[in-house]
Amino acid sequence: MRILVVEDEERIARFVKTGLEEESYTVDVVGDGPAALDWVASASYDLVLLDVMLPGLNGFEVTKILRSRGVTTPILMLTARDEIDDRVRGLDAGADDYLPKPFAFKELLARIRALVRRAATPGKMDTMLEIGDLQLDMVSHVARRGQREIELTSKEYAVLEYLMRHPRRPLSRTLIREAVWGYDYFGASNVVDVYVRHLRQKLEDNGEPPLIHTVRGIGYKIDDVE
Repeated sequence: MRILVVEDEERIARFVKTGLEEESYTVDVVGDGPAALDWVASASYDLVLLDVMLPGLNGFEVTKILRSRGVTTPILMLTARDEIDDRVRGLDAGADDYLPKPFAFKELLARIRALVRRAATPGKMDTMLEIGDLQLDMVSHVARRGQREIELTSKEYAVLEYLMRHPRRPLSRTLIREAVWGYDYFGASNVVDVYVRHLRQKLEDNGEPPLIHTVRGIGYKIDDVE
């Protein structure tokens, strides 16, 4: 899952980003309202964590604009303003949930999972991905091949989820890298190859047929047919 965090306090933004990435989410961070509108328009997000007190446009205004543009991405407002009137204003603007600061991180995770389940309609997004005998539960973050549970690191999970959300479609290394590590990743250029190799080893540990295939000149795809 890809989440946009809109928070102008660098310390809080860094804390939330680090925690979410440890839970296998892909996270982008922006610090003002206009940037939030630009990023939502240019990328596909599963959730927006939106502070209320922002430079440029506040969270209420950002929410209203997004909803007026037909954006249905779930919005969870994070703010120090916990007055009832402020909560009502945020929900009336189109937010899906409201979490006052300071908050326990485990509660934030629980609210994210709840919003994901709520958004899981047949025409939009499911919480279980399947291809062949491989299942990936996007709420519990558990992968299974047949009856075997597969232990994955956070980045291995994120790569596998991205592949499974685009089954049988060739995906370039650049697409995978940006989806999993974000636009601002400047690490090793072969990072996608490294993680695909790890995934193949784990998915085929019991001699199962390969699911992740190399597409020459492009990248990779996941498919239960050779």
